[in-house]
Amino acid sequence: MERYFDENHLAIRDMVREFAQNEIAPVAGHLDQTSEFPWENVAKMAELGLLGVPWNEELGGAGMDGIAYMIAIHELAKVDASHSITISAHTTLGTSPIVNFGTPEQIERFVPYLASGRVLGGFGLTEPGAGSDAGGTQTTAVKADGGWVLNGSKIFITHAGVGEIFVATAVTDREKGPKGITSFIVTKPTTDLDRAREVGMGHADDLPFIDGVRAGKKEDKMGWRASDTRELVFEDAFVPDENVLGEVGMGFINFMKTLDAGRIGIGALSLGIAEGAYEQALKYAAERRQFGKAIAEFQGIQFMLADMATEIEAAKHLVYHAAWLKEEGKPYSREASMAKLFASEVAMRTTTKAVQIHGGYGYTKEYPVERMMRDAKICEIGEGTSEIQRMVIARSLLRELSH
Repeated sequence: MERYFDENHLAIRDMVREFAQNEIAPVAGHLDQTSEFPWENVAKMAELGLLGVPWNEELGGAGMDGIAYMIAIHELAKVDASHSITISAHTTLGTSPIVNFGTPEQIERFVPYLASGRVLGGFGLTEPGAGSDAGGTQTTAVKADGGWVLNGSKIFITHAGVGEIFVATAVTDREKGPKGITSFIVTKPTTDLDRAREVGMGHADDLPFIDGVRAGKKEDKMGWRASDTRELVFEDAFVPDENVLGEVGMGFINFMKTLDAGRIGIGALSLGIAEGAYEQALKYAAERRQFGKAIAEFQGIQFMLADMATEIEAAKHLVYHAAWLKEEGKPYSREASMAKLFASEVAMRTTTKAVQIHGGYGYTKEYPVERMMRDAKICEIGEGTSEIQRMVIARSLLRELSH
């Protein structure tokens, strides 16, 4: 990894690794069982600058680059995926569209809240009838005097409850298909006002909240259970013209660009889950004794460990190569899909093997590998399923062939 990392990258790696071991590892199992949002640790991550790693210091960020940001996601996920997706969804999905497509006024107005970690952000794209087919958006935005009136709902939205600033899509011209979808910046107060005030972050009284934007029920999920996932509902929500993000009709195109970057993030998160499960399995195999010797001495276990280590190393190169391409301003869409596809499937294979190596104990909550296995599954679904990634990759290959 030396070709991708400099001294600053190694410093953030060591800092995040220490934080994850000292602050997250002791509470991850409890938070998973109770499905509690980790407000205390999120506040600590904000203090460390982890909610704004790649943003300029003038905007309240840490002033580092995209590779440093991927390292933070990777290291957090080795211990707990819920903490990792919290910074990933907030940064890539909630903040980057405003940084990349917003006007100078929008950036100045909203990004400091997010980059500093004062409030949490999110990204409203998925709908009940528009998952893989994001162009099938049904939420509408009807032009009104001075703004737009939004009606509809988004599902499976990370931070829909705890967050306060969101970027969301709505149809502004049904006849134009995907080119009739527009992005909007919307705001609403957190559903956890007392906890936000208690930890000193998560709510900003001076944000102009929009009437008619609210969170729906909290999802009871298989994995990522300490991450807040809910419906985001729009009921005659009046969004002023100055909150239109990018050009009218460019929302779908801009969101696809955002998802390309998000796929590298899910690749890094998947890599972290896989590496964390592998480290647990390796340690257990060296300590667990059967038939008078450590199970790591049995060839069957050794072969599993060898496969896990090899696939993790391959996933590292795919993830950090895609991150490097993005950082260098080079095309990276295909590489992002490859990284996300391979790393997410490696996470699933590795966590399954880690549970197998732990035997009956792996099926209990005494060891973290069962949580890691549950956390890994969504990585093959979110930010575009494995099937969608294969379509993206294949289309890119065929376009190249025709040129």
